[in-house]
Amino acid sequence: MEGIKGTLAVLTGGGDCPGLNAVIRAVVKTALHNGYQIYGISNGFHGLIQGDMRLLSLHDVSGILPRGGTVLGTTNRDNPFRYASGEDEKGNVIYKDMRGAVVQNLKDRGVECLVIIGGDGSLKIGYDLNRFCGVNVVGVPKTIDNDLPCTERTFGFDTAVAAATDALDRLHTTAESHHRVMVLEVMGRYAGWIALHSGLAGGADVILIPEIPYNIDSVIAKIRERQQQGKKFSIITVAEGAKPIGGKVTVARIVKESFEQIRLGGIGNKLADQIEQLTGIESRCTVLGYLQRGGSPTAYDRVLSTRYGVEAAEACIQKDYNIMVALSANRIIRVPIEKVADHAHQVPLDSDLIKAGRELGICFGD
Repeated sequence: MEGIKGTLAVLTGGGDCPGLNAVIRAVVKTALHNGYQIYGISNGFHGLIQGDMRLLSLHDVSGILPRGGTVLGTTNRDNPFRYASGEDEKGNVIYKDMRGAVVQNLKDRGVECLVIIGGDGSLKIGYDLNRFCGVNVVGVPKTIDNDLPCTERTFGFDTAVAAATDALDRLHTTAESHHRVMVLEVMGRYAGWIALHSGLAGGADVILIPEIPYNIDSVIAKIRERQQQGKKFSIITVAEGAKPIGGKVTVARIVKESFEQIRLGGIGNKLADQIEQLTGIESRCTVLGYLQRGGSPTAYDRVLSTRYGVEAAEACIQKDYNIMVALSANRIIRVPIEKVADHAHQVPLDSDLIKAGRELGICFGD
């Protein structure tokens, strides 16, 4: 098209997350402002494989800044390198390598660079598309779990922590009124960032995270200590990936076709049952679940998402490919995507947050 300087494309992969639309809006507006056209790819890598994409305009991103979810749609399945395309006569899933279709779909539309907004699974696919297929990519770090390396913060995390903190505030009144132990199970996969931040913000007495395997005796001792102080209730925040010393994580189910096959969940109810059996104190569990991932993003996440989206589009325009935008010392930087793909960032044991919690008398189960 006359006057068009180049062509980009954008997709959202993996689970939904507050702030996705803010990133899409920033990427599209920056691209159009600089004379580029940009394709929006529907439903993550599924749309990339099927060629389900369309040119986006300013009208398409108008009013989406405060909206949760993603206007493009997403999926945490459909890996182009291992695409489920049906079943054989025995009911076994047939997988196909669809990288050729991906390359052709991008080539047909003249796409110079693909912006991938996603977590470790999506960014790993992006990295593989570059090194095996020559596709230029730019990544944007998305996950409520805050477990991606090379960045101080992923967008969506602040909103998830706000939701978990609000839940703890609400649980306090019931716990105190009924003299109960209330357990809140939060997301986070194998990292305890949500549990740690929300537990500190919400005044939890016990915080259990994957990085510190817990001893149930330590948890019981903390509850007994509070009883001796005349406090007849206790609040516990537990990450879904927490596990007892010498034990295993609690698995809710297995999804074979997903980026993330092992789905964690159930540790909160197990913990509440165990506490009630050992202490005789009425104990209840609330699993916050998808409430952490939905709804309107916080102001912080809207600003961070916007900054990420602008930087991602500028990287494409400057032909600085195969990087991920990141936050460092409150500045948006660019890091090689290979340093991020398929790596996890857990809470360091020497974290000042853990130290602060210990000084406040919070039990971490060890």
